[in-house]
Amino acid sequence: MKKILLIILLTHFSVAFAQSPPKPYGALPSERQLAWHDIEMYGLVHFTPTTYENKEWGYGDADPKIFNPVNFDAEQIVKAAKDGGLKGLVFVAKHHDGFALWPTKTTAYNISKSPFRNGNGDMVKEMEKAARKYGLKFGVYCSPWDRNNEKYGSADYLALYQAQLKELYSNYGELFMSWHDGANGGDGYYGGAREKRSIDNTTYYDWQNTWQITRKMQPMANIFSDVGLDVRWVGNEYGFAADTSWATFTPMPAKGQNVAVPGQSNYPDSPKGIRDGKFWMPAECDVPLRKGWFFHEKEKPKSPDQLFDLYLKSVGRGAGLDLGLAPDTRGLLHDDDVASLKAFGEKVKKTFATNLAKNAKVTASNSRGKNFNPSFINDNNKNTYWATTDENKQGIITLEFKEPVTFDIISLQEYIQLGQRIDSFSIEVMTNGEWKEVAVGASIGAKRLIKMNEPINTSKVRIKLSAPVCITLNGFGLYKLPI
Repeated sequence: MKKILLIILLTHFSVAFAQSPPKPYGALPSERQLAWHDIEMYGLVHFTPTTYENKEWGYGDADPKIFNPVNFDAEQIVKAAKDGGLKGLVFVAKHHDGFALWPTKTTAYNISKSPFRNGNGDMVKEMEKAARKYGLKFGVYCSPWDRNNEKYGSADYLALYQAQLKELYSNYGELFMSWHDGANGGDGYYGGAREKRSIDNTTYYDWQNTWQITRKMQPMANIFSDVGLDVRWVGNEYGFAADTSWATFTPMPAKGQNVAVPGQSNYPDSPKGIRDGKFWMPAECDVPLRKGWFFHEKEKPKSPDQLFDLYLKSVGRGAGLDLGLAPDTRGLLHDDDVASLKAFGEKVKKTFATNLAKNAKVTASNSRGKNFNPSFINDNNKNTYWATTDENKQGIITLEFKEPVTFDIISLQEYIQLGQRIDSFSIEVMTNGEWKEVAVGASIGAKRLIKMNEPINTSKVRIKLSAPVCITLNGFGLYKLPI
């Protein structure tokens, strides 16, 4: 009797152990970063007196009276973004020209000195309200470089800049992102001095303490800059990451420097990340819808097909796509921009509307147990996943279809809550009774999208995966591009 009980107990513990989740691997995403991954695409809106000067960077000397968008409509901008599939907007509350688009107490160079809303306007608030009305997340960018302010370059400016951040963090609800770039010092108006001012960007902004303000006042706001803290710059403004793209990263100083700060990160590694990097720091791929970040009449927006290609090479490589939107002098997105966004959004929606893998019979070479069943890879639930046992660092999943399916896009997703584990994958299809490899790669992460050169028709698909630890896979999809 005792022997029978011992066998039952050992069996129970063996099953329980097999049903326990895999141990986390490497750097892990925070709650705010997981929320950022879910957004996938968002916009960065540039609109200041620079728009009326037909420039990309304002010098800081523009008369506030030129900023007069008589037809400004925040809802028109937000609705166009939503039609494009964007799930969030980062509004440029202050660019390098120093003109604040809210009635700040920190500087007279702000929207209250313009004709907009008869000097009573708050464009940040109008954008925030419109974003929330249509279900988009809202974030802000406040440039640390200020080409207008006479205090820039002195010790007094930091307190002023921090006060601007505090105003933005206090008055516009929960933010999903606090966006920063690496522009630091140079020529400017500076209160009429009209001179060049250089600062030491390794110390001047005191980022360690400045970003503590963000953490305290907006704990769910992802901090973006060249070096994170939450989201890193991909290292270019073309809108795509490297084919192999790791969400983990270790910021390193530029050559000749001893501190890694915005504007001085290790750019060669930014597009691809660093395998087993110290931090979970996924890439943002920022790119303007037009050629420039500000509206210029002679430019045209990227076509829907161009945008879709960028989507595959950014979101489809585990990164985020940040698309620059530029209102014109009326305060509206141009009709061409609206049309391109809408067609792009429709293409994304139609392409991924039906997962052809949904009804496949799924089997695996190994499984951790019923709580980690291979069928979870196509149940459209981000909280379930297939996993192998601890000793199995390679795995094969096979999908069989009652009728052949035709697809030209493959989607893979890891369960990133436990880290980016997989470092090799291949996809094979059954053709004339033999397995044929159609895709191969290294990184997967939050999402991996692979576009075939031509449509594939098959009744069997096989996924081969390997990792330095046991494998997890959260999602797999097969999709057909709309004709």
